[in-house]
Amino acid sequence: MITADQLKNVMERTEALYRYLNIDQKKVEFEEEQLRTQAPDFWDDPKYAQEQMKKVKEIQKWLDGYKEVRQYADELQLAFEFYKDEMVTEEEVDDDYAKAIKAIENLELKNMLRQEEDSMDAVLKINSGAGGTESQDWASMLMRMYMRWCEAHGYSVKITNMQDGDEAGIKSVEMTIEGGEFAYGFLKSENGVHRLVRVSPYNAQGKRMTSFASVFVTPLVDDTIEIYVDPAKVSWDTFRSGGAGGQNVNKVESGVRLRYQYEDPDTGEHEEILIENTETRDQPKNRAKAMLLLKSQLYDRALKRKQAEQAKVEAGKKKIEWGSQIRSYVFDDRRVKDHRTNYQTSDVDGVMDGKLDEFIKSYLMEFAAVDAASAE
Repeated sequence: MITADQLKNVMERTEALYRYLNIDQKKVEFEEEQLRTQAPDFWDDPKYAQEQMKKVKEIQKWLDGYKEVRQYADELQLAFEFYKDEMVTEEEVDDDYAKAIKAIENLELKNMLRQEEDSMDAVLKINSGAGGTESQDWASMLMRMYMRWCEAHGYSVKITNMQDGDEAGIKSVEMTIEGGEFAYGFLKSENGVHRLVRVSPYNAQGKRMTSFASVFVTPLVDDTIEIYVDPAKVSWDTFRSGGAGGQNVNKVESGVRLRYQYEDPDTGEHEEILIENTETRDQPKNRAKAMLLLKSQLYDRALKRKQAEQAKVEAGKKKIEWGSQIRSYVFDDRRVKDHRTNYQTSDVDGVMDGKLDEFIKSYLMEFAAVDAASAE
């Protein structure tokens, strides 16, 4: 049975969210933005209409989220009072408490994701490290882990390009993660090098081996975001997609390879950005998706420059270095540890089945709060 202090904590956090989210102001904004969608000529400009509808839906999500929190908090308070009159059981009160806490924590977590890019879909790329089959197997295990996490949270996953390993696993994979809230906001915590320690099934001597794979997560831009791509710096190749998929895969050059000659605006250094897409058998669709992935990379580079400038201003604050080793998965010791937050768990099997929420939450609570505060 919960205590009076636990009930007080729920009500205080509910009121705090009301203030943090500025619910009164959001209600006014929602009415104003919704009125604009009712103009007779609203759909004359489809791009503007799309942006406006997106804006309305974003505000609606925050209002609905708080409405749910308030409902659960009020139901808990009522159940707590009813218990005194023996109208409900301890179990019912505890169940209402669990629902309220879950709703509050979910909204508190989303409140950490205030950056423009946090609400976007995501592109997630995994590259196996040095070490041959063992590292390639580890890369495929990470791919499965993220796919399971996406499945559990209602995201759709599309593999845009994948290179199989020499004997097992994969050398690399690129996936787009869409169809849910805050895909990039949550998955940005996974950027970096992931380290596996286990007794390798590919080692005849049964030795304990260490493998690495890198994970890169970038926001997936959409048509509402303007990203300039210089046509003079773009070139295309086509190729036949490999792997299973029927006769068409081998006979038609549906795979596309986009090369973009990128010049860093700060240093003037040149670099070729290479993007391959074999998602569908339709070459025009693959070209369109490759261009979208290029724009996402260019957006991400601009974002990192902005973050680097912010880091200079806040040199005294703890920062994450992109591409650093972030997490160790030690199978025989039954331990997965995040080196940035020191959060760890012994549920190795659960983690590999996609149970990453506590890692994501601990990262956001520690680092997103800093970023959100500095953005204000």
